[in-house]
Amino acid sequence: MFNFTPDISMTNEEFRLMRELIYQHCGLHFSEDNKYLLEKRLSKQVRLHNFKNFKDYYYLLRYSKTRDQELAQAIDLLTTNETYFFREESQLRTFIQEIIPEVKARREKEGSRKLRIWSAGCSTGEEPYTLAMLLLQRPDLAGWQIDIIGTDISQRVLQVARKGIYGSSSFRATDAKYMRSYFEEVEGKYRIVDQVRRMVSISHLNLFEDTRVALLGQMDAIFCRNVIIYFDLEAKKKVVENFYQRLHPEGFLLLGHSESLINISTRFSLRHFTHDMVYQRPGKPGEDSGRGAS
Repeated sequence: MFNFTPDISMTNEEFRLMRELIYQHCGLHFSEDNKYLLEKRLSKQVRLHNFKNFKDYYYLLRYSKTRDQELAQAIDLLTTNETYFFREESQLRTFIQEIIPEVKARREKEGSRKLRIWSAGCSTGEEPYTLAMLLLQRPDLAGWQIDIIGTDISQRVLQVARKGIYGSSSFRATDAKYMRSYFEEVEGKYRIVDQVRRMVSISHLNLFEDTRVALLGQMDAIFCRNVIIYFDLEAKKKVVENFYQRLHPEGFLLLGHSESLINISTRFSLRHFTHDMVYQRPGKPGEDSGRGAS
């Protein structure tokens, strides 16, 4: 006979308490339809602490001395982080072939040879490392200081990103030339070479923590692809406003193809490039008012 322990049931009141706590912590929004998801993914933690119900687990998350650690574990269990190298190729082509030359020319005019790019919600690291590889392919950036900052709320995926070792599922859209140039085979998997790793810093960040977000400084471009879909409208507005504040004038915000700023913000212009459309923070005073986002 198999030993099977059923998931612990979550009452409607417990679901409301858990949902509000998670929302207040990081902006993740779970609708009524997601009650089963919370129940299934968090019941393991309830059993781990020998609790008989979710209310005891809720009190642990809210009031215990280890609440930050416990909340981090809960967020790890609730977030999905499926990604791979060179995802959304047309957007990446726009970034490298059209956006980077424009930003580079602007920096040179200012007497600067520095680029700063933020991958917000970097998951296991494929996105920031992809950006580093693409920028290394541009000889006109030799000698430039390029800082790529990858952040995520999940400590579990950040551990993978810091190791920089990936299996075959991460390479479904990777050209062989990048595999030869920027990866080393390690026990059947592939490790990012140090030349790429040195361009990327990986750190933990909750996009709801305004003070810590502000410490990142100003960016030339922000990638936040398939992240804000997990937020409700008010949380999206808060996060997008933080992105606006972190961008240099005329800096770029790159969202996932299923995402837009409609009803979220009118602070950005929508730029039409050859292969894609990208949001941009206007550059001149007064240009950021009255423009609708599309």
